[in-house]
Amino acid sequence: MPEQPGTSAGSATSGLPTDALKQELQELLKVAGQRVLRSVTSKVGSLGKKVGGAVVEKAAAPVREVGEKITGGDGPAGLAKSVGGGVVKGVAGKAKEAVTGDGGDGGDGGGGGGDFGKVTNIVEHIDVGVPVRVAYDQWTRFTDFPGFMKKVEKVEQDSDTELKWRGQILWSHRDWKSTIIDQVPDKRIVWRSEGSKGYVDGAVTFHELAPDLTRILVVLEYYPQGFFEKTANLWRAQGRRVRLELKHFQRHVMTQTMLHTDELQGWRGEIHDGEVARSPQEAEQSAEQQEQPAEEQPGEEQPAEAEQREPEQPEAGEQAPEQQPESEPAAQGSTEQ
Repeated sequence: MPEQPGTSAGSATSGLPTDALKQELQELLKVAGQRVLRSVTSKVGSLGKKVGGAVVEKAAAPVREVGEKITGGDGPAGLAKSVGGGVVKGVAGKAKEAVTGDGGDGGDGGGGGGDFGKVTNIVEHIDVGVPVRVAYDQWTRFTDFPGFMKKVEKVEQDSDTELKWRGQILWSHRDWKSTIIDQVPDKRIVWRSEGSKGYVDGAVTFHELAPDLTRILVVLEYYPQGFFEKTANLWRAQGRRVRLELKHFQRHVMTQTMLHTDELQGWRGEIHDGEVARSPQEAEQSAEQQEQPAEEQPGEEQPAEAEQREPEQPEAGEQAPEQQPESEPAAQGSTEQ
């Protein structure tokens, strides 16, 4: 009697070491997944250890899912489909998610790769061997920055409070706009900015350490947006860039500005709440008035004037003091003889 097709297939499968095959397939899958991860990690190796850790963390999920499918009863027949459609697609998708920070849990940064889009705090300082006024005046000349800074390409100052910037981020070029909300000469400058691919809010303060030594403290809040910005932010590239640009400023002040301090003209007005509270002309007039000595109060007599004052004339009815004539002693002497 001929055997049924299902019965023969079942007997053939029962004769195979399926448990051992499943174990070998799991090991093969593990090796394949590790190779894919190493390949992806090597391609983004320049992104730093943080990217590699994120990719491994997010790529482990599809690998585990495929392994569970094999051991859970899908069998060896689903290996090609699981590896091709699960591991490769899952690793690629998770790697992209880890780099770009675009998670599937929403755009509020609370899940997935949202941690990479948070604010980056940058705090740096430099010391320059010039008076605080010179350092401050040079800093307020924003349009000079492209001449000695490497990644600042262009600066346009539309008004006393608004500026347009253009800089280089990796191989890309970005534009943003900043608004000065508080500025006090020789003290501080505080600004806010906006841009489609990220922006930087911050403050810079000036501190006199000695008559010819000034410390400049820069505190920034960097909000990266876009692929290049988030990629560079993974290994704190912006912090190192700020440090290098400050060194360029230090070099320019020490080699160029301090040789021509008489020709340096900075903006010395005051800004509060985003509006000009005192123009440079008003600030200069106020400074000149403070430097001038206090005027003499009316009614006060000077010693020289008191000495030169003539004796007061006697009032009517008063007798003038008697004065002894100079010839009287001589007359008395001639009488005694």
